[in-house]
Amino acid sequence: MSTSAASTDLASSLEFRDILSDDGTTLRAWTNDPHGQIDGPTVVLCNGLGTNPWCWPALLDPECGVRVVSWNHRGVGGSERPADPSHIEIEHFVQDGLSVMDHFGIDRAVLMGWSMGVNTMFELAYRHPERVAGLFAVAGVPGDTFATMLGPLRLPHLLARTVTVNIARTAQIAGKLLNPIARRITVGPRAVFAVSHSGFMLPLADPDLARICFNEFLTTPIDWYMKLALGTSKHARVSLSAIQVPARFVAARWDLLAGSRDMASAAARMEEADFIELPGSHFIQMERPDVVHALLLDFLQQVL
Repeated sequence: MSTSAASTDLASSLEFRDILSDDGTTLRAWTNDPHGQIDGPTVVLCNGLGTNPWCWPALLDPECGVRVVSWNHRGVGGSERPADPSHIEIEHFVQDGLSVMDHFGIDRAVLMGWSMGVNTMFELAYRHPERVAGLFAVAGVPGDTFATMLGPLRLPHLLARTVTVNIARTAQIAGKLLNPIARRITVGPRAVFAVSHSGFMLPLADPDLARICFNEFLTTPIDWYMKLALGTSKHARVSLSAIQVPARFVAARWDLLAGSRDMASAAARMEEADFIELPGSHFIQMERPDVVHALLLDFLQQVL
């Protein structure tokens, strides 16, 4: 579905709900099954930090065969900022995930994570193993994400972490000055083409839907997004020996934000995990949605 009309049809296949997390923060939850007509298993998506449903073109197809339940991060896309500004770490995102599962009546499910959402799902599996049937990780590692960034440059972890955390701190400070400019930006087809041919991101399967994704992402103030990022940077690696469910790691070969080598290492340390590397960037599910979706369906068939 690559035309604007088709993308609009996909975008209209969502339902949003406002729910409460444990600390009283109102979250904007969403599902790709507004009418309860998808015939397939339920997957709880722990999305990339500050991202939105439009980043998953395959999951917006009513024929995708997977009921997805997810939510927007605190202070993003209609979700409220927490009353306590320190409540923006992975442990709080785990609370949010559990609140979403409870709201939708999901006792146990396969979790799918992308980017920083992989941290969230592994932490949820570590703390609440009874709620998790399997883990499907896309372009993300189970903790200490900032140390694995810039993977293709093969920097030592400590150096990579120092560089990327300081970039986030600088961007947070500059964000207040840049927010008025960012709010006036509207991403059009030419901008999507330029970004998707930049090397940071590769050509996308559905540029029209990507445009919706990018414009929605830009509604989050830069300083708040960087505050969220710095909050998640405190998350240490999860003890993988404690994870006793099947897992699949889908990595992207030229990913600058989640090291492919570190994903392979994590998979090797788990008894029931496999590792698949695809040619692509951090946005692999937007670049090769059909391939990632086929890997998800295969994983669900093995697990459930």
